[in-house]
Amino acid sequence: MHKFKTLEPVRLQSLPKNIVGCLPSDLHLLVLHHLPIPDIPAYARCSRATAALSHTDSLWRTRWSALAIDKHNLSTVLDDIESFQKGQVAASKAATPATISVDDDFGDFATVDVVQPRADELGDFIGAFDAFVAVSPPPALKDTFRSRYIRAHTLLKPLLRHLSVSPHLILSELASHVPPSIRAQAKLLHLLSLFLSPIIKPVKRYDGLALVLRATMDRFDANLLAAFDMADGKGDEQGMREAAESSWDLRNYGDGDWEMGKVWAEKREIFYQHGWKPLDNITKEGLEFTPMDEFMNQILGAISDHGARAVRIFPPGAQVLIAFADRLAIEVVGEYITALLERAREVSTEMVLKASAACFRESWKMVDAVMSAAGQRLDSGVTKTQAEDIVYRMFEVNMDEYLDEEVDCLKQICDTICKNWDKQVPTTTTTRDSTTRFLSSHNAAQEKRNVLTSFTNVLLLPVTIVPRTVNAVGGALMTGGSAAVQGIAMLNPQRWVYGGTGGYEKSLLKDEGKFKLEMNQLDLLLSLDVALELIHADREALKRVETFVGYPGHYGHRVRDTVEELFILLLQILGEGHVMKGFDLATERMREYEPAEHGGTTDVAPLVQFFELVHIGDMIQSMVQVYFDKELAPHIDKTDFLNAVVREKKRFENALDECVAGGLNAGTDVLMNQVEHIILTLTEPREYYPPEDTPLELGPTKACREAIGCLETHCKLLKGSTSQEVLEVFYQEIGIRLIAILQKHIKRQIISLNGGFQVIADLNTYHNFISSLKVPSIASDFSHLKMLGHVYVVEDAKDLAQIVRDVTRYGGAYRPEDIYEFVQRRSDWKKIEKTVDKTMYNLSFREDCVIC
Repeated sequence: MHKFKTLEPVRLQSLPKNIVGCLPSDLHLLVLHHLPIPDIPAYARCSRATAALSHTDSLWRTRWSALAIDKHNLSTVLDDIESFQKGQVAASKAATPATISVDDDFGDFATVDVVQPRADELGDFIGAFDAFVAVSPPPALKDTFRSRYIRAHTLLKPLLRHLSVSPHLILSELASHVPPSIRAQAKLLHLLSLFLSPIIKPVKRYDGLALVLRATMDRFDANLLAAFDMADGKGDEQGMREAAESSWDLRNYGDGDWEMGKVWAEKREIFYQHGWKPLDNITKEGLEFTPMDEFMNQILGAISDHGARAVRIFPPGAQVLIAFADRLAIEVVGEYITALLERAREVSTEMVLKASAACFRESWKMVDAVMSAAGQRLDSGVTKTQAEDIVYRMFEVNMDEYLDEEVDCLKQICDTICKNWDKQVPTTTTTRDSTTRFLSSHNAAQEKRNVLTSFTNVLLLPVTIVPRTVNAVGGALMTGGSAAVQGIAMLNPQRWVYGGTGGYEKSLLKDEGKFKLEMNQLDLLLSLDVALELIHADREALKRVETFVGYPGHYGHRVRDTVEELFILLLQILGEGHVMKGFDLATERMREYEPAEHGGTTDVAPLVQFFELVHIGDMIQSMVQVYFDKELAPHIDKTDFLNAVVREKKRFENALDECVAGGLNAGTDVLMNQVEHIILTLTEPREYYPPEDTPLELGPTKACREAIGCLETHCKLLKGSTSQEVLEVFYQEIGIRLIAILQKHIKRQIISLNGGFQVIADLNTYHNFISSLKVPSIASDFSHLKMLGHVYVVEDAKDLAQIVRDVTRYGGAYRPEDIYEFVQRRSDWKKIEKTVDKTMYNLSFREDCVIC
């Protein structure tokens, strides 16, 4: 027996839970959900399990929800029906034997009347039983979805028999079950329509009964409409409200597409008036919107009158006010605007743009009117967003074309402004007085702040979108535009005259009072007027587009994109079409300047004018910055370096800096050529080799004074017109170029011992000037150059040779061979050459060098 192993018990496969018969209980519930009510008892009688499934609360939740008792506040209807049926039962019990109720596992929907059973109840939950069955009290039902539905089914099903009588009697038969009011009848019909729905299927013939009920409801709704019209004709708002609320309770569409509301709106006389003349808004002088004001007053009056009445008489859910205002906007206001814009487009693009913004602003008054009308009742359900959407929807048909034309029109206007200026710029060589502006001010920085303050005040001037005065057409949309134009005129620096309106006029020349210019004035290549006109044109367009900035959805994005596009267009045209072009032309003309061809020494006219040009460019950039901060910043994120506006603005600023730098480079050439010309022409032949009996003067030469005067004048002019970094680069370049000029100049001279003191005096003067610029790198170079002058005042040749060999003396700036070249310019060089050479190199070329 030990050879046999014990068999392990075999685990039998467990049956799945919740199985009823061969099917899962979930499948049974699915079948029950789709069964008509009359078939559920038969299904429940299959077994106690199916009977239990038929009691599942989720099965009856669907039926109860389909009745929408709580959603539409129809519980009062059931209460009224129950009161009526209890009265009938009480009367029946007083005249007939008692009845009993039967309770089993297959349904307990109602107590059976065994005195007069109806044949159509066979097979339903309410059944006919044998007569004289003992009566037992019905068990108490819990408050479940099943119990709620059983109550509703018990109360509503008996009413279905009235749908089988003659059509003209159905309403009266049904009306007997509820209080005598059209509102109660409407709710009853609505509840019966929900009861006979495909979701509930209360009886087997529910679809046929539903058709009969629908016809009955149509007749009842027609009666309500007739009653509403009659009350409307009498001005009886109470009667209108009762009929409207009854009709709404009957249908209860919930989406505003309601026949009674449409019929009421259709009869408003505002839709059939034809006395308006939209073309009267366009006069010979331009736009004048007084006729549209009068038109809109009638529209607003209609909303105030009819709209307010709609709010009072119609149910809030019907949203009749919104539907009425929407139709009014599209059919009346929209047609008026379309005719006006079509005529404006025939006149000019600029006019249609102004008219578009003005029409939209006028139409926007409807929003306040709708909200005012909605205030007739607290539960109107009208939001400001709904009111705004009325105007937005009405104007959408114009938006694409308007936004495109706004950009195109601004481009044309700006191009025209730039081209007109280009035609005014002098192109021939003339002799004319040059009237400087910022440079001739006692305080250029303060004058620029004054201009900027005035410009800011112009930007703060209001822009009137809707024109109402014909003599102001042509400004920034009329009234505000005229003020803006006048403000811009006051900003023109060329109009400033000293002693007049607080401006000034001052010459840079000390001797002549004013300097004559043999070439075109470079400072006229840029104009604040042009910049102001361009900004003004851009602001006009921007303010018009801002009218639509609240647009939602697609057009909202387009409006914001257009705002950015307008500013970008301004920067591109102002930069490439005016500022950069002016600087490039000024730089080109500066390079043509020849100092020898012009009188005077202190002033380099092209450079003076270029410095004025730099001031104007800086002023333009400041105005652009102010305009950006005031008008564009609210629409964009200034910290977003990827934003198109921020990037274009940075590109404009960089391009301006590059133009200034390029011009200063050319200006440096011109200035230093002038300085070299001054030194060459004003240095006397024996300036540094005076006769022995000539008394020494310990001051700088005239050439030195004039050269430094020229440099000082122009260096001061540039202060405040550009950044400190650019200024330092300019000063450094001047210092480097001046050292080269002075070295070259010294090497051309013959210098005596007495003349050496004159050289030192000049070099000290140059050093003092360079030190005043406070650029350490070039200041040290001039210190070394100043030390170089000592080689001309040392008498002993051997000491001179030691000075030449001492490279540390000059901080490494000069090599011995460099110093040797300067020493050769001494007047006694031939006498000391041998000694210097021998001391420097410990040799004598005549003794130690053999030429083979």
